[in-house]
Amino acid sequence: MVETTTWKPKLSLEMQLSPLSLPLSAKIRCNAVAKAGKTPKGKVGTMYTVEYHSTVSYNSLAPRFALQHRSPRALVLSVFKMPQITGENSRSNHPRQPKTLIFAQKVLRMAPFTLFLLACSLASQLQGATPSPQETAVQVDQFLMQELFKDVSPGELADTTDDQTFLRRVWLDLAGQLPPPEQVILFVLDKDPTKREQLVDTLLSDQRFGNNWASYWRDVILYRRTEERAIFSAQALTDYLSDHLNANTPWDQVTSEFVTATGNVRENGSAAVIMAQGGRPEETAAELTRIFMGIQIQCAQCHDHPYDRWRREQFHELAAFFPRVAVRPDRSAMQRTFVVVANDRPARRKRKQNNNNRRRGTPEHHMPDLDNPSAEGTLMVPALFTTGQRLELDVTDAERRAALAAWMTSPENEWFSKALVNRVWSEMVGEGFREPIDDLGPDRETRAPQTFDFLSRAFTQSGYDIKWLFKTITATQAYQRQSRARQNAAEVPFAANRPRRLRADTLFDTLLTVLNVTEQSLGGRRNPARRGRGRNGPRAVFNKLFEYDPSEPQASVTGSIPQALALMNSAAIHRSARSGRDGGLASLLQNIPDNQDLLTEIYLKCLAREPSPHEQTTCLLHIKQTQNPLQAFEDILWALINSAEFQYRT
Repeated sequence: MVETTTWKPKLSLEMQLSPLSLPLSAKIRCNAVAKAGKTPKGKVGTMYTVEYHSTVSYNSLAPRFALQHRSPRALVLSVFKMPQITGENSRSNHPRQPKTLIFAQKVLRMAPFTLFLLACSLASQLQGATPSPQETAVQVDQFLMQELFKDVSPGELADTTDDQTFLRRVWLDLAGQLPPPEQVILFVLDKDPTKREQLVDTLLSDQRFGNNWASYWRDVILYRRTEERAIFSAQALTDYLSDHLNANTPWDQVTSEFVTATGNVRENGSAAVIMAQGGRPEETAAELTRIFMGIQIQCAQCHDHPYDRWRREQFHELAAFFPRVAVRPDRSAMQRTFVVVANDRPARRKRKQNNNNRRRGTPEHHMPDLDNPSAEGTLMVPALFTTGQRLELDVTDAERRAALAAWMTSPENEWFSKALVNRVWSEMVGEGFREPIDDLGPDRETRAPQTFDFLSRAFTQSGYDIKWLFKTITATQAYQRQSRARQNAAEVPFAANRPRRLRADTLFDTLLTVLNVTEQSLGGRRNPARRGRGRNGPRAVFNKLFEYDPSEPQASVTGSIPQALALMNSAAIHRSARSGRDGGLASLLQNIPDNQDLLTEIYLKCLAREPSPHEQTTCLLHIKQTQNPLQAFEDILWALINSAEFQYRT
């Protein structure tokens, strides 16, 4: 069976793989015809390459492929849309880089399955227009109703949350900060039925969206680091992610850059994943798979996976994509730093035995012999653990990792889209379709599997549009329901939005807003060295105490006694909360003489809502009974900062 899709390009390349099940040593029959523009020249084995020496215009290279397969599921290969490229190494003329390497120069040198993966990674371009977030949200709720809520009594499903709660929730979820008090009032008074949708659009276009979610992904990548010096890459990683998230760079491109990264870790944030694992093939392969596919294959490193189908050989075939990666110190830099490099040169000397790092940065990967640990082990060929398709051993590091990135981000790889959908859904709704969120796989059960599949496919169809995913989730009833903690394990999933403890960065930024102080001022007057933004700055110190692993289920994330004591007894917080000239209450006390109005303003700043009648009565009575009213307001502010409502997103 042969299926083809044809365009009218300036240069037409027709390739036939017959069939894919042949060994990878089988030849590719390649017929290149120059209809216009440059003429193919030069050969690599039996495969043509095309050399360009001048600018290639957009869409001037659109190959036509014919794929032959014995299976009736032969895929239609899509057009490769080439942005403007000047020379082989140009990466600056268009924000959407090709999936792997410059097509005409290098792709034809790869093994047949790499061409297949490249086509899969581009197939989403043929799937039609991006689905509407609002329409998709309605369908998600319909799927949930059929799968989970069909037999649920009305009282079990939480009602839609009020405007004040929604406003605080979506500000914390998207921007990582509390809304200004005046916006709380304006939002409640606004009668526009589309105001929630408009608010989401506004926050997604705000720079704070990228900053907030960059800190989330920084914690995902660095929290489980095995190389402590990876902290050097933290700022570059945060900046890199913030830029891409705010620019709405498609998630497949971001992921591909993490997989294929090289360079100085203080300058190239995408090198952080490899740096976090010290460039070791096993750890790097396992962590990339966990983060970007939600599959924990590392349990198969020493033995077959006890709960999944993955075998030990499959794990080491995956690790065989990374043996030529190395992390080395950059001695030419002014600051202490490291670079991720490719080492395609043959080993110059025999690797030392009994060295835990003996396979790092060497040409090929060997699976250790458990019966004879001092032996070199079994030579492993790079292969994809879900398909079994293999690369040849003589391909370069760049080609290996480009092929892996193309497969990981392919629409045919359902776990790529599911991993991100499950993470974002869990963070926004409070519980995931599967928990832990980084433990997906074909042998794992999920909640509402049809809903999960539908939303993941829609995300793929969107072109891995990150902001599209946030718009869709925030528009669902599941997201907009009132918040309540899960009472027992048997409770229906997604019947309410679950409370979530604020991440360290979000809590720190919230404190800065409420106290009306700068980050440097929290460093203290007596210790200027701790007033900067480095690893000993106030934010870094705060994060060390309040950070948690964002990949852990929300139900397992709880506060600690040291955290509670820090908020209650922090000299910096006490100083900033005072009503004196340098405190956060100073301007409020000067501008709002009425106690009731001032109380309302403090509640709006801290909790993004007005006090309830009971709270208002209690607080006004405390103010009246206190001999010093200013001290009373300091007490109220301190109490709100230490409340569970302040420290949780509800």
